[in-house]
Amino acid sequence: MNKFVGQIAAKAGRKLKAQANTMPGVWFGLGMMGMVGWSVAVPTLLGAALGIWLDEHYPGPHPWTLALLVAGLAIGCWIAWFWVTKEERAIHDGQVHHDDA
Repeated sequence: MNKFVGQIAAKAGRKLKAQANTMPGVWFGLGMMGMVGWSVAVPTLLGAALGIWLDEHYPGPHPWTLALLVAGLAIGCWIAWFWVTKEERAIHDGQVHHDDA
């Protein structure tokens, strides 16, 4: 029985130590890079696709594709900036809860 209690105490101690470690792990960093990449890529591609569709269906003197591609890129960069600053504030405030342990 004492051995079992010791094992539980050791596991609880490791879990508390992992929770006290406020430095984000490798998986957190990789997830953040993926989130930033997708948050830029998706609006850029959607803008380009909408521009191509508009150019095919409503041709005009100015191409929509380039304008909407740049607009999508700008929106994606803003979204990425928003999420990175939000996560940075959470890290500095000690509110990050990641499942690396």
